[in-house]
Amino acid sequence: MRVLFLSRRFFPAISGMSIYAVNLLRRLVAAGHDVTMISQYRGDAFGRGVYGGGPPPPVPGVKVIGLEALGEQQGGDFERDVAAMVAAIVAEHAVAPFDVLHAQYGYPNGWAVLLASRLLGVSNLVSIQGGDGHWVGSCCETHRLAMTRVLDHAGALLIGGRSFAEEVRDRLGTPLERFTVVPGAVDTARFAPGEPAAAGAPVRLLYHGRVDRRKGVLDFLAALATLRTARPWTATVSGIGPDLEPARALAAELELGGRVRFSGYAEYEVAPQLYRQHDLFVSPTYAEGFSNTILEAMASGLAVLSCRAVGVVDCLRDGENGLLTEPGDVPAQAAGLARLIDDGGLRERLARAGLEECRRVYGWDVVGKLIMAEYERLRGTTPDLRFDPELPIAPCRFRETPHLL
Repeated sequence: MRVLFLSRRFFPAISGMSIYAVNLLRRLVAAGHDVTMISQYRGDAFGRGVYGGGPPPPVPGVKVIGLEALGEQQGGDFERDVAAMVAAIVAEHAVAPFDVLHAQYGYPNGWAVLLASRLLGVSNLVSIQGGDGHWVGSCCETHRLAMTRVLDHAGALLIGGRSFAEEVRDRLGTPLERFTVVPGAVDTARFAPGEPAAAGAPVRLLYHGRVDRRKGVLDFLAALATLRTARPWTATVSGIGPDLEPARALAAELELGGRVRFSGYAEYEVAPQLYRQHDLFVSPTYAEGFSNTILEAMASGLAVLSCRAVGVVDCLRDGENGLLTEPGDVPAQAAGLARLIDDGGLRERLARAGLEECRRVYGWDVVGKLIMAEYERLRGTTPDLRFDPELPIAPCRFRETPHLL
């Protein structure tokens, strides 16, 4: 089967979706599919500094095409970037026809795939990701219409979990039966446990991912400032993002410098070793589509503290395979961290339960087969063309801060 995969952000961008994409691409190639990936990327200094940027790297067996997001970089002109994506898909299809078009994110990529399907008559599916459910579509009429048309007319909608599907339903009116739940996944051969901290040594805490207040990084630092524990600890904040400098400033203000280290950008290839050098993973996020970093931590044998948030409650259960607090509840997060630092038995029990579940449920062999089954179901079907391809252009906060969309 010839597959077009349209990525919102791929490596070197810092994103769980980069990790999701590269693992899916590897499975598709291993299954014998002919795969082309078209990926947007930020080429400007600001974009590179916030998320990482530059043309996507090669992926063995995949034709990789990078499209610089010129519209996004120049005033949030997403329509310009959508047109560029559609043109690139049409050009590649003219060389060798695609059997299915798969978009990562409902907007702008899902909208681009819907428009390309209209021109080519090729079936499509769209993976609905975090921002699609949490805020895109509530920002302006342009993006509301684009999202609802994708949600109503895509050939299939893949989503990470029921809680996320319910959020999209509540915000944009999409019936739950429109969604096919395909959970996040992790390479359980690559991510594996390391050695725990020696008896009496500091417990090593890790925040890894996008350094963004919406991911709870500022709450994490505030919780660390109030920790009272019998056992010593150290913490690492790994990654870059829109709130890296505010996070550094807060750590300095709270006088955490002696015990908190900002380690910067972490290549995916070195991430497994990063997890193995820690004992406890902290993800006090406000919402997720499905958290790849939580799965990586579970597969690496780390106990996890996170929040009762959309996308998290689909894989973590409080007291069973992790500890959960309410998003933004810094005192509760501090109390949970103190429990996990001082109670080695609790850390070990939660870590063991998470590791066993990860290996059983969230391996890429299982999840890759679910996605490929959707490709087979859609192959040769006629796309739904009953939508208006024109969108009114409305003011939107993301045109001022397009990197946050």
